[in-house]
Formats: sequence, C-alpha cells, structure tokens
Amino acid sequence: HLPLVELARARLASAADGGPTASVIAGDAERMPLRDSSVDVAHARWAYFFGPGCEPGLHELARVVRRGGTASVIDNDASRSTFGRWFRRGYPHLPSPLEIERFWSTQGWTRTPVLTCWRFGSRADLESVVRIELPTELAEQVLAEHAGLEVDYAVNVWWRRF
Repeated sequence: HLPLVELARARLASAADGGPTASVIAGDAERMPLRDSSVDVAHARWAYFFGPGCEPGLHELARVVRRGGTASVIDNDASRSTFGRWFRRGYPHLPSPLEIERFWSTQGWTRTPVLTCWRFGSRADLESVVRIELPTELAEQVLAEHAGLEVDYAVNVWWRRF
C-alpha cells in the first residue's frame, strides 16, 4: 500500500539523527523484492490471516530468510479472550481456531499464545476501533453489552527458524 510505504519512509527519515539505519521497500507477501536468503529476521503482523490460503506468502518468506534466520507472524487468536469471542461471532465463515493451529503446525511453525489488552482513553476511541474491526450490526451489539474502556485481546505469535 504505497501511502503507508511513504508514511513509513517519512517517519524513518524524521527519526534518524545521522541518516536512516533501515529502509522501507514496497512489495507484497507473495513477491518480495529481496534476494534469496538475504533476511535475518522477518516479522509480520496481521499479514497472513487465518493460515490456510497464505501458503504463497509463506513460501516467499522461506525464500528470503537465510538459513538460521527467524520469522514471526502475529495474528488474532479467536479461541480465547473477549475480542476472540466477538471475532468468532462476526466471522463464523473463517477457519476455526483449531484448523488455523493445525495449518501453522503442519507448516513447521511454533505457537506462542499471548494475552494482551486494548486500553482506550475514551469510550469514543474504543467504539471507533470496534466499528472498524467488526461488522456494523455486531459492533453495535457488543458495544451495547461491553462496559468500560478495556478489551482483553488474545493473539498468537507464530515463529519459525529456517
């Protein structure tokens, strides 16, 4: 997404005292503009959603990560947490958490479950995020049911050493 690439480049340039120590390269998960075995550490958040179907991107990761390198992927864990329950209600057509776990394990990845929390400064901020994450009708239902400014949120960190 080129606008995000430009934003990342601008942030990197403004944060650098003596010039950038990293670079931002536009590409996509299935065709990374990188040489074979040129990456020591790869990290992706919410990029390989739901396991099944992301095999082309995982093959590309395997191409660019050097032997001994590590990749990690962070994704929603719909098997637990308040947000996980909401997510399952909103997207019942997606693979089950068990299917997703089976997929990653079969691909040679290890799961580290993490329980985190969304904390908002205002109810309006919480409502805005929930309305982005969930279908409209469900968002209104869960907002009517949920009090406070926090939502417990489970994720999985999937990792693999190449």
